[in-house]
Amino acid sequence: MARLTTVFLFLSLLLSSAAAADAAADTCSPPSDDPSRLSVIPIYSKCSPFPPPPPAVATSSLLDTVNHLAAKDPARLTSLISASAAAVAPIAPGQHLLNTANYVVRVKLGSPAQTFAMVLDTSSDASFVPCSPCSGCSSSSSAAAAAFSPNASSTFGSLDCSVAQCSQVRGGSSCPATGPEPATCLFNQSYGGDSSLSAALVTDSLTLGNDVVPGFAFGCVRSVSGGSIPPQGLLGLGRGPLSLLSQTGPLYSGVFSYCLPSFRSYYFSGSLKLGPVGQPKSIRTTPLLKNPHRPSLYYVNLTGISVGRVRVPVDPKSLAFDPSTGAGTVIDSGTVITRFVEPVYAAIRDEFRKQVKGPFSSLGAFDTCFGEAAEAPAITLRFEGLNLTLPMENSLIHSSSGTVACLSMAAAPNNVNSVLNVIANLQQQNLRILFDVKNSVVGIARELCN
Repeated sequence: MARLTTVFLFLSLLLSSAAAADAAADTCSPPSDDPSRLSVIPIYSKCSPFPPPPPAVATSSLLDTVNHLAAKDPARLTSLISASAAAVAPIAPGQHLLNTANYVVRVKLGSPAQTFAMVLDTSSDASFVPCSPCSGCSSSSSAAAAAFSPNASSTFGSLDCSVAQCSQVRGGSSCPATGPEPATCLFNQSYGGDSSLSAALVTDSLTLGNDVVPGFAFGCVRSVSGGSIPPQGLLGLGRGPLSLLSQTGPLYSGVFSYCLPSFRSYYFSGSLKLGPVGQPKSIRTTPLLKNPHRPSLYYVNLTGISVGRVRVPVDPKSLAFDPSTGAGTVIDSGTVITRFVEPVYAAIRDEFRKQVKGPFSSLGAFDTCFGEAAEAPAITLRFEGLNLTLPMENSLIHSSSGTVACLSMAAAPNNVNSVLNVIANLQQQNLRILFDVKNSVVGIARELCN
């Protein structure tokens, strides 16, 4: 009897372990009862096809890991505040995109469909994927280095220089001045001054959950120089003419939302919901502003910041929206930690320090670190028509030892002449962020994304 009991317990443990493993695997797939919902996956998570982080990152504390990731933010901010008035906002260097805590979403291209985990980017328009053959793209044979095969798709087509989309590519297209027939639309995009990609503008079927978008225009990358690009491409969720929203028109009515899981959520994914169906019925909103010189970016009107019960004294000019200079506040999925222009951040930091017992120290991007036992005030971002009190895990980041906590915001880097405040993905985690371009609003609601 004792032996039978032991065997029974052993089998029970095996079944429990298998069930737990199956449950973990299921988190990598979108819910079967919601076909319009796509999984949003941290690039280093279990569900990601990309390699795990370097050992030095994988074994470090969350605080150290975020510092490692946030070190790439300056390149992102440089791209967001580009002074070019004739082009949509540039995207960050590919090597920075891959090495930051970006989120990827699984989509399918072509007929039959080829699956890719593309970086979700709210500040870029044109989507792109590496195409086979691609010079300078990853030569690895792993799934993470998958390239799109145009020859394998029956619905693939090239766009020539005569189509309107060719003139809408950021940075301009490359077309011969003369010739008997319109040439294929080619374009180049520079990345941080030391790398670039060359691509052809093409079309194919894009599959998002159960939705099929025929004739979706995107960049088919044929060569990369000086660096790298996201291994399986980028999905542009900006507001410009080549973005996913602009190309899907009536299908999604200019509406999408996402919920980003915490960086701690190695085994879980968040979600991307496209279209008005299934969005929160009751959600607080703030007006969505548009800058004609930077049409990709999602500007909102940040009117003030409170630390605890104290409204921080800041010059309204430091928060004001100004299309001519690019000043104001944007919500961005690709920057890691929220950055404020220096006078605004200094005022937040100083008030925070008044309310928290020091001493204070610096650690990487964070200049206000303190003993974790100290009680910290909540941070409230005051938008027009909406006050967002950040969950404590969104305003503080802790060491794994439980002895140090840091205010998880920063000033714009010294080498960036920034007039832009950026609400970044660390501060967006476990919130449902709704973008409704048709009605010109952004909505924010608490939600457990994991």
